[in-house]
Amino acid sequence: MQPLRKADPSTLAGYRLLARLGTGGMGVVYLARSAGGTLAALKLIRAEHAADPGFRERFRREARAAERITGRWVVRVLGADPEAREPWLATEYVPGPSLAEAVALHGALPEATVRALGARLASALVDMHEAGLVHRDVKPGNVLLALDGPRLIDFGIARSAGQTALTATDAMIGTPGFLAPEQARVAGAGEVGPASDVFSLGCVLAYALTGERPFGAGAVAAVVYRTVHEEPDLGAVPDTLLPLVGACLAKDPADRPTAAEVRAALGEADGPAGDWLPPGLPALIAQRSTRVLDLPVADPTLLTQEEPPPGISRRRVLLAGSAAAVAGAGGLTAWLLTRTPGGTGTGTGGTGGPLASYTIGVLTDLSGPTKADGRGQERGIRLAVEEFNARADRPFDVRLRVEDDGGKPEGAKAGAAKLLKDPRLVGVLGPASEPTAVAAADELASAAMSLASVIADVSTTRIKGQGTKATYFQPRTRHQMMTVPFVRYLAEHDALRTAVVEDRAAGQYSWLLVRNLKEYPPSTAKGARVTSHPVEADSEDFGPAVRAALATDPQGVLFAGSSARRAALCARALRDQGYRGPCGSVEYALQPEFLTVAGPAAEGWFFGTGYVDPDGLPAAGKFAAAYRKRWGLSGTTPVDRFATEAYDLANWALQALRLATANNSEAVAAGVRNGFVQTPYEGLTKKFTNLADSSKPIAVAGLFLWQVKGGAPRFLGKFDEAAAKAT
Repeated sequence: MQPLRKADPSTLAGYRLLARLGTGGMGVVYLARSAGGTLAALKLIRAEHAADPGFRERFRREARAAERITGRWVVRVLGADPEAREPWLATEYVPGPSLAEAVALHGALPEATVRALGARLASALVDMHEAGLVHRDVKPGNVLLALDGPRLIDFGIARSAGQTALTATDAMIGTPGFLAPEQARVAGAGEVGPASDVFSLGCVLAYALTGERPFGAGAVAAVVYRTVHEEPDLGAVPDTLLPLVGACLAKDPADRPTAAEVRAALGEADGPAGDWLPPGLPALIAQRSTRVLDLPVADPTLLTQEEPPPGISRRRVLLAGSAAAVAGAGGLTAWLLTRTPGGTGTGTGGTGGPLASYTIGVLTDLSGPTKADGRGQERGIRLAVEEFNARADRPFDVRLRVEDDGGKPEGAKAGAAKLLKDPRLVGVLGPASEPTAVAAADELASAAMSLASVIADVSTTRIKGQGTKATYFQPRTRHQMMTVPFVRYLAEHDALRTAVVEDRAAGQYSWLLVRNLKEYPPSTAKGARVTSHPVEADSEDFGPAVRAALATDPQGVLFAGSSARRAALCARALRDQGYRGPCGSVEYALQPEFLTVAGPAAEGWFFGTGYVDPDGLPAAGKFAAAYRKRWGLSGTTPVDRFATEAYDLANWALQALRLATANNSEAVAAGVRNGFVQTPYEGLTKKFTNLADSSKPIAVAGLFLWQVKGGAPRFLGKFDEAAAKAT
């Protein structure tokens, strides 16, 4: 719900306009109050579209059809003027969420709720079909949830059975994912009858029971193809309702039950609904009802002529240039008018839902080799979203969908595909490794969906389609820069001779570390040098390499590799041969295994990382306290690794989502992607921006120094400041 704008009228046809419910390419949706106090949804068709004679004729026919619809489970049409300069139509206002919004916020609904929902929707369809009408756009966004039962809305493309379609010639009628196969065959639009509404009802029941569209999501062409040629995915539909839902989704209209048969199969539809809604939704409806009733009468926003010119009625003057909304406006018109300001495609006209809802996906490892880091990611992201949803001034609600990739590329690919089925998805966060990030990014790039990670390190050249449109974002410093904190420590302590133990088991990574260190040594003073001493990939004997390294009388030794175990073997070899000078390595090696295998030899080792301990950052103290409280941790239990960065990442995504909705982005996911590209975020740990672009210079922002003290890693702080203070 948004305030009226200066160009909006104050009144329309005896209704006082209170607020905007939504906008679209064809018009505006207003919340209004009649002189008697009745709330209504007023929808307007803009004058430039109404100027088309064919459009106006279709609107006349649609308005007449909508006025014929009666019954307890449909919204009543309160009035219409198809002849106005800007045609309008008013319907009852229901202060409850749409079914799409309810599922997005609360997930799949209980079977008892779905039975009550389905019986009443089927009853509404029976009334329509007996009146000779076909709805043709039964979908979750056109079902409102009230305390006494659901309401079917938006009859903009409803028509009499057997009549010519009311939309443009050869236009597909309905909403992909919920339309019947015969609706998808444009040339066969004349075949669309009551059975198409039953098919759509089956899709709605499956969606309500599982939270997923039975024919998936994604590109329109792909969804339509699956609807026409493939079987629906009903694996999660309860066995008690599976036969009925499956029958509704028969490809052949003749094989489907009638709406009356569906109503009979689901149970009583005309009695009191009772406590039919699951916990949480009644409170939401009550809250929205109170909020609407408390709205003040809007100040006048548009001056009207005191007296009309001769020959023009005062009613015409009041209506000219005004705004309303149309519950029925044919095909694309209806679809555009029932979208939220952010463009999610969810009905707001007449829904009473003041807040849109969007989904942020979390795709990470919760059961595999990197599950500890994945847990930190998921928890940090969830805390950020919960804090956002708790704000009274939030402009929308956010739902998390979490998929566990098990640390495997195939799991990441499958998880990304599942997330893409959510029509409200605006971005995905969280892969915990390079292979899973690449697999997920490739899958998501095909749908132009953003993916961002604070753990994985992936060059954009490895991901499909990044040359023309970035979809992968990496707000972390590249792993090849992880030697910088320890090298800075050596420079601060005037180290002239540095020995590098090169673990060739790390392949190109260790080679890059050695090359970088030789190109940019800790010291450029005369006599300074860097030497490298390899250990072959098939050997765990670090003794010879360490012996050769110590022969150079080093003032610092760096382990160049990616294995925590092999770093520990290097540490033990150094200690066994009597070396007590500074030692260091990189983030990859700082794992519990390093401490376990190295034992006392781990003491004093330095590590460069891209993550922090929030207890060591004054700005992150509040986050650390909230994190421990949320997850039931003691005050001495460390905050999970990468949780702080994931918290910042989620807030960066929320910032991008705010910008996208504020700018009325036509495609909100695209707006989020643009936000990642164009607008950095100042987080608790650093400034968040995309550091995965291989065409840009490698940055060192977000590098930190750690040291093993007392057998545990201790966070020393930002690498440049910490290196000067560390001993």
